[in-house]
Amino acid sequence: MTAIRIFCLFRSVHGGSLDGRFTKQRFKMIDFPVNINGIDVDAQYTEQAVHTIFLPLLKKLTELQKEKGGRLLVMLAAPPGAGKSTLLSFLEKLCQGDETLCDLQTIGMDGFHRRQEYLQSHFVQRNGKQISMVEIKGAPITFDLETLTDRVKKVASGAVCGWPVYNRMLHNPVENAVTVRKNVVLLEGNYLLLNEDGWRGLSAYADCTISVSAEAEMLRKRLIDRRVKTGVDAEAATRFVDFSDMPNVRLCLEKTLPADIQLSIDQNRDYHLSSGILQNHAINDMIPAD
Repeated sequence: MTAIRIFCLFRSVHGGSLDGRFTKQRFKMIDFPVNINGIDVDAQYTEQAVHTIFLPLLKKLTELQKEKGGRLLVMLAAPPGAGKSTLLSFLEKLCQGDETLCDLQTIGMDGFHRRQEYLQSHFVQRNGKQISMVEIKGAPITFDLETLTDRVKKVASGAVCGWPVYNRMLHNPVENAVTVRKNVVLLEGNYLLLNEDGWRGLSAYADCTISVSAEAEMLRKRLIDRRVKTGVDAEAATRFVDFSDMPNVRLCLEKTLPADIQLSIDQNRDYHLSSGILQNHAINDMIPAD
């Protein structure tokens, strides 16, 4: 049985340090250290998820782009804390390790957060009280949807264009931090498939859509941990997550439109294919033997 070749960062036996190289190895768990939005993340993915979900997904996107003959725009929607940015970075690395796969470029909608000074000077009603928008930063209303939509149209048209990136340490987007130029572009965000006015039409510009779901409590723990890593104390991080992030988590879990490919994350943070066009591309028989 032929094993799929996979290139990944691996952990040294001595001291658990990362040697920083890509190498062909057989692992049950694949370590993937990466910096996301100014935060160091030590992610792990199972070999099974890689071989039965991620590689088939990339193979499918490669096929779709060849069939289209132009830029393929893919949208991935998932709730806060689901690890969207980390997953997309991992998918980019997988593509770099296999010349048969598409040359993937990943981008996120977080760069369309309204600036901190805007959020601090504008107010909304929440639970009968008028509060600053910065207190619910991350809610749909705190994004510049009009500018996001215009930029998505440019990307979908195949144009080479700048794209902003959000830096969690600066608490602000960095304008035109990257240039979108590749033929397969994977855009991630919380609300790309949100079934609400204004947002509902975004998916019309996508050639393929993906959704990720997870248990709300697991997402809550991950969000608190992520905020602590930015220097916020645990108590303040918990208050913010419960007041600001968790309503957004529930909104995403309850009001995300059906996607072409639907994934879920279990309590062990492993990925599963729930439904979608990948089911005929599963390659369980190609998982490397122990």
